Amino acid sequence: MIGFIRGKLFSKTPPQLVVDVQGVGYEVEAPMTTFYDLPALGEEVQLFTHLVIRDDAHILFAFATESDRKMFRALIKVNGVGPKLALTILSGQSAEEFHRCIHDNDVQALVRLPGIGKKTAERLVIEMRDRLPDSLEPSESGQSAAVTQIQVNPKQEAISALCALGYKPQDASKMVQNIAQEDKTCEDIIKLALQGAASR
Repeated sequence: MIGFIRGKLFSKTPPQLVVDVQGVGYEVEAPMTTFYDLPALGEEVQLFTHLVIRDDAHILFAFATESDRKMFRALIKVNGVGPKLALTILSGQSAEEFHRCIHDNDVQALVRLPGIGKKTAERLVIEMRDRLPDSLEPSESGQSAAVTQIQVNPKQEAISALCALGYKPQDASKMVQNIAQEDKTCEDIIKLALQGAASR
């Protein structure tokens, strides 16, 4: 089991990123809550990881905080929730926000996430009560979320990332169309789009 990786951030295209660890590029998938905390390309980053082994692939998932990884591991134990859906949940909510939804039986907040219907949301509330990590440390804020490189088309990249997270293309387009693009990175646009979707 690979517990964490530390190296230089080589590339990032939500939900995938590549970390250069002494000349070896580790391709990992990460929730948007992790992308918000990433440093600029070329800078060092350390991520907690979880390896999922399938018949056709070995997929490494990465998280900025230990609490997000604990939540991911708890989520994939729920019947009907696979790694992709768990990643979508953690992209739409932080571990702390999800903890609150479960504690408050807030099914409506969960239904707003892509890929989660009412039955799945109710199952999450019931099954996650006993599986929530005992303690969730506050999200680490030591790393800068600022990205210095210029993106060619942040809005288009944001739409692609939202589609990869489970949103339909037309819904993803609607989510970003009214967001002003000036000085915003792809991650900024996705964050605003997800916040907008959660408040509806």
